[in-house]
Amino acid sequence: MSFKDNLLGKNPFPDILGQETTKEQIKSALLTGRHVLIVGPPGVGKTTLAKNIAGLLPEIIVNDCTYHCDPKNPLCPECRTQKQKTKKVEGTERFIRVQGSPDLTAEDLIGDIDPIKALKFGPASIEAFTPGKIFRANNGVLFFDEVNRCPEKVQNSLLQVLEEGKATLGSYTVDLPANFILIGTMNPEETAAVEKLSDVFMDRFDVVHMSYPDTLELEKKIVLDKGEKLEVSFDDKLLILTTGFIRELRTNKDVMKKPSVRATLGLYERAQANAVLDGRKSVKGVDVAKAVISVLSHRITLKPSVKYLQTNEEFLKKVFEEYSKDHPEIAEGDGYL
Repeated sequence: MSFKDNLLGKNPFPDILGQETTKEQIKSALLTGRHVLIVGPPGVGKTTLAKNIAGLLPEIIVNDCTYHCDPKNPLCPECRTQKQKTKKVEGTERFIRVQGSPDLTAEDLIGDIDPIKALKFGPASIEAFTPGKIFRANNGVLFFDEVNRCPEKVQNSLLQVLEEGKATLGSYTVDLPANFILIGTMNPEETAAVEKLSDVFMDRFDVVHMSYPDTLELEKKIVLDKGEKLEVSFDDKLLILTTGFIRELRTNKDVMKKPSVRATLGLYERAQANAVLDGRKSVKGVDVAKAVISVLSHRITLKPSVKYLQTNEEFLKKVFEEYSKDHPEIAEGDGYL
């Protein structure tokens, strides 16, 4: 089946629970060949969604090289200079991830001219070129995580690729095709070591927003579906209260950086582990309480008006004890910090 047929099929994003508006927007953008920037907090499934998109790509026949070259129109130096064997590759094998960071360079993405090969073959020769990471995503998905962490120079190096589907190497005239879907992500709340995305760069994308799970029941379902399960029982009411505590933290007026779904998963898994270590077959509130500081203290940031008066650990202890008093079920078995 074609990419379009797979996209229009039943539940094209099976690993994403909820997020119906986001999934609809993604499908709409991809049907028209648009590049997408997913904006949302950490831990809401942005990477998982991008991998699902790669899984929708049809199986194709490519050269047996690193860059998934089309046998009829190869792009890498190796394929252009000698005949290669062919192979079939699934869409998931054409998923390439780039992690945005301040030390990422344009050469990492686009590639560079090898000076020794340039002397041998000529500076404008394809044989002198070493392709960068974006060419490994040829005929696939380039997942650019935290794109706003990379320098503006790197953003600019992608402009031609996003507009024309090809890359020109600096002052050289070597044009190479780059056929891929770009899925970028950014966290709008992150302020450390980030760059402003230029208007001309943003103009190449459609922006889709992702958020935390809409309901407690949905988040609980994600935890049960994705979380590690040990040989202990986790009472449903206790799990609801555990999940509810994380969700209350997100709405707390003193919390600036909110705990992600990974925090909920962490609390679920660590509570089970604490029960196992205590030699019990079921999780109690005390197991959740023991994990709160370790799982959450580094995942939240308090507002300036609060953080100078108390540490994250002190804040969490106070909030969890108040939550336990309001919910006796979680306080059973000394479920206090």
